[in-house]
Amino acid sequence: GVRLVGSEMCIRDRDDEAHVAENRRLYQAKFEQVVPVLQQVFDVKMPDASFYIWLKVPDGDDLAFAQKLWHEAAIQVLPGRFLARDTPNGNPGKGYVRIALVAGVEECVEGARRMVALFRHD
Repeated sequence: GVRLVGSEMCIRDRDDEAHVAENRRLYQAKFEQVVPVLQQVFDVKMPDASFYIWLKVPDGDDLAFAQKLWHEAAIQVLPGRFLARDTPNGNPGKGYVRIALVAGVEECVEGARRMVALFRHD
């Protein structure tokens, strides 16, 4: 028989495109639902093109903020200072945390609600 390798590749590529489109849709849904919750307490904007939310920390101490989230709400974020280098003008990541929306939509929204509840009274 004749093996149609090119056809198999086209089918696989089409399936990959469907997967990419579904991931885009899920990330968009996460951003659309999580950002408004966070905006109740935090200075945060919808990213133009990113997998991450960059949240400005209220008191500027991104490390203490991340530690508090982990210890008191079991939420992991990355202090921005770990993602940039110190320069003569300071560290451009300091004062921000990076939030990766890798969990499901509902779990991301619940995490945002816990963040708001934790910092609403501070």
